[in-house]
Amino acid sequence: MSNSIEIISWNVNGIRAVANKEALKWIDERETDILCLQEIKALESQIPEVDVELET
Repeated sequence: MSNSIEIISWNVNGIRAVANKEALKWIDERETDILCLQEIKALESQIPEVDVELET
């Protein structure tokens, strides 16, 4: 068991363009614990759905 966590803070500058380039797949593959996105430049309804499994 690891005592560390991985945090990614990313200035996306347009979440829809990032999603179209499958960049979010990279995040999923990293198994990041915390993901912070800045400057997504989209309304909630414009953000693509992402299949995320949350562990508690």
